[in-house]
Amino acid sequence: MTTIQATVEVQDLRKSFFDESRGEVRAVDGVSFSCRPGEVFGLLGANGAGKTTTLRVLSTVLRPTGGTASVMGHDVLAQPEAVRKNLGFYSASTALYPRLTGRETLEFFARINSYPPERVAGRVEALIDRFGIREYAGARVEKLSTGMKQKVSIARTIAHDPPVLIFDEPTVGLDVLNALEMAKMIRELGGEGKTILYSSHIMSEVEKLCDRIGIIHRGQLLALGTLESLREATGQHYLEDIFIHYVTRTEGSEGVGIGAMGELQEASPAGERPRGAR
Repeated sequence: MTTIQATVEVQDLRKSFFDESRGEVRAVDGVSFSCRPGEVFGLLGANGAGKTTTLRVLSTVLRPTGGTASVMGHDVLAQPEAVRKNLGFYSASTALYPRLTGRETLEFFARINSYPPERVAGRVEALIDRFGIREYAGARVEKLSTGMKQKVSIARTIAHDPPVLIFDEPTVGLDVLNALEMAKMIRELGGEGKTILYSSHIMSEVEKLCDRIGIIHRGQLLALGTLESLREATGQHYLEDIFIHYVTRTEGSEGVGIGAMGELQEASPAGERPRGAR
């Protein structure tokens, strides 16, 4: 039987910060998981749970306090350049250069991530066609609509054709149609064999997109598995209720839910589902 090699390995990952008012803050506290080619791996948690910090360590933006993390066998501390060559990072908060055109943006990101120089022009044109932005490829990014900026930003993420992709809360601020387009593109990329790490606090997105789900809370991974295995383990059907099960067990409190903006909050009275529930 052929063993599929993990593309992302995280072992006992820790990241602490010092805050003047709170002292040491353990943003990531002993997280371990691995990902495989063609898998969409979801990190589910409320805002501030440690999702983004974990992904930023993987992208080499942050240095871990302890533990190890590697991408395509390259250690994030010892081989950061090799990690970046094999990784694409998309976030709703990642800005594009407003005065560059769409075509210039794709060319720039392909080149800085060491895509073979002789193949850059062909790669850029292929991406322009794939994302349907040819009509706007010569326009400055600052002139584009939100949907067009989204397409350029995703194309920028995969410009160097990396095997591992990170999508950190990618649908924040997007309308329904653009969010659906984002989900469609992520499915396509997973189908092409890319490893995708997907973080969100939106239950419905994670349910539909992710092959495996890690529930993270206060920097710790509380549960990890397929949706079916998590259902079996908790006796709950909906992902929101599965999430509440694990958080409630950890917090030792009842009536916890996720609000519309991804924050933890008390559930509505009389057994109603939490406000903003999905």
